[in-house]
Amino acid sequence: MLSFSRKKDRLLGLDISSTGVKMVELSVQQGRYRVEKFGIEPLPANAVIDKNINDAEAIGESISRLVKRIKPSSKMAATAVSGSAVITKVIEMDKSMTDIERESQIRLDADQYIPYPLSEVNLDFEVLDEIEDVPGRVRVLLAASRSEIIDQRVDALALGDLQTQIVDIEAYAIERSFEHMAASLNGEPELVALIDIGHSHTTLYVLHHEKIIYSREQLFGGKQLTEEIQRKYGMSFEEAERSKHENLLPDDYQFEVLKPFMDSVVQQVTRSLQFFYSSSKFHNVEHIVVSGGTAAIYGLAELLEQNIGNPVTIANPFSQMMVSSKVSTAEIDMNAPGLMVACGLALRSFD
Repeated sequence: MLSFSRKKDRLLGLDISSTGVKMVELSVQQGRYRVEKFGIEPLPANAVIDKNINDAEAIGESISRLVKRIKPSSKMAATAVSGSAVITKVIEMDKSMTDIERESQIRLDADQYIPYPLSEVNLDFEVLDEIEDVPGRVRVLLAASRSEIIDQRVDALALGDLQTQIVDIEAYAIERSFEHMAASLNGEPELVALIDIGHSHTTLYVLHHEKIIYSREQLFGGKQLTEEIQRKYGMSFEEAERSKHENLLPDDYQFEVLKPFMDSVVQQVTRSLQFFYSSSKFHNVEHIVVSGGTAAIYGLAELLEQNIGNPVTIANPFSQMMVSSKVSTAEIDMNAPGLMVACGLALRSFD
């Protein structure tokens, strides 16, 4: 069920991350998007390992608690798999083909694109655009993922009493969210680096005219900060996580632990950007956007701006949206950097 198909019914955007499940429900009111519901429910340790579901039952229980708490209006959801779990390829095909003919041709040629038996994969495709210099030909995006990876997510949502309508790709969900916040960036930059700092992975996406043209993932994230808190103050991992989020740490935390971690973030971002510059025709991005749960660390944006020299903005995919009176604006602003995927998935309702 890796699906690009359009859905008329309202979909919940459900992001299953390493540390929690995140849900966003959107509507359209007076021609503008409005946040109707959102929520985050923590996951037990090791329920998700390296972006792979390890305990579908625990995830289902967290989803069920989240659904009961925020009471969304729909039970249909869009979720996503990470880019590392998906094979994508842009191929050329005849414009005149029907979708059925196109699918048949893709399946006949599948062994050219997919290194697994067709019986073990879910695949989908979407026509992107016509090829300017080749009349009658179009570019088609093909995406495929191992069926077991898709099934794990579908099963986890079912255990949480949700029906999976769409399985998307995280990068495309982030791209969709970015499109809706791009107008809030000063100067309308054409080339933007989006740094997504998650629990265990940091991914650099470079967007040109709001479309991802490059991505690079590194094993680095907020988990390193938690582990350093754990080591420094003799806490369990769970205690360190809670203390980090609730600002319950000793006075020396800022200089002894947090500042070195922030310096490491700057080094990781700088290195990733250098890799991009060395492999592309570009030599400088115009703007940096920081997303992910770690992005909201106080002072991180300023430190990146100081050291890299580009304007830096903390991601907020809801910056151009209305917010329901039932939703706390302060709470959604605080959590916005970590809701890029969930928001992008909820936007699938309006494709």
